Amino acid sequence: MLGTEHPDTLNHINWVAWTYQQQGRWKEAQELFMQVAETNKWVLGTKHPRTLANMGNLAMAYQLQGRWKDAEELLVQVVEAHKRVLDEEHPDTLMSMANLASMYEDQGRWKEGEELLVQVIESRKRRLGVEHPDTLRSMANLASGYGDQGRWKEAEELFVEVIESSKRRLGAEHPRTLTCMGNMALTYYRQGQWKEAEELGVQVMETSKRELGAEHPFTLFSMDTLALTWKSQGRDEEAIELMKTCVQLRERVLGPNHPFTAGSRSSLISWEGEARDRLVKDAET
Repeated sequence: MLGTEHPDTLNHINWVAWTYQQQGRWKEAQELFMQVAETNKWVLGTKHPRTLANMGNLAMAYQLQGRWKDAEELLVQVVEAHKRVLDEEHPDTLMSMANLASMYEDQGRWKEGEELLVQVIESRKRRLGVEHPDTLRSMANLASGYGDQGRWKEAEELFVEVIESSKRRLGAEHPRTLTCMGNMALTYYRQGQWKEAEELGVQVMETSKRELGAEHPFTLFSMDTLALTWKSQGRDEEAIELMKTCVQLRERVLGPNHPFTAGSRSSLISWEGEARDRLVKDAET
């Protein structure tokens, strides 16, 4: 018997938590990450690299559930501790900075997120190389930030660069490649490039279903984007049916109060209302 505080036991719990997170089971992942982080604080101390890594994992679990305040408080603490204990360009420091930047962007705090991401990207290019998966992930996050701000040309150019590199380095069906392609489809949609958005969106959704599963959070993201594209093309019935499925799955997987669930539900309610109004109008004429 190793005991609950033995490093091998904690590593196994951590591995199970990561597995849950990859499956989109964020609440379960959070509970296990919290258990490991609290144990490591007591056994190793609050500044030990392993403790800080566990705190970063817990912060990510908060972020994925839309718990921005909890995530930010923990991530700021982790970044500052990493800078003190390690150095500003240590991979663990850069990882925590990238996670904090991503959390800022998720809240629409573009300036703070961009400044931090640019710093991370430059450091990673120097330390790891341009096509290292961590460098590419940061570049993809920056491209998403550009798109969210309406900086379409910058977003598209950076997405194309990252997608091509990801295909070469990771493969066309790797989750990170798919994530970037999904964000590219969303960028096309936001620019009104419906044909490009649909072609890429269908490809991403079908591949995600096959590789990640029909209920994986990223598969649901791709469904939401494709439904929005179909609605913009005037394919209302198809859009409503797909968004209805997306809402049902997001409520089950993410919970009814998650921001992504709320966004999909709001679109569906609006579209169904429009459809009812058209029926009433047609009946009156």
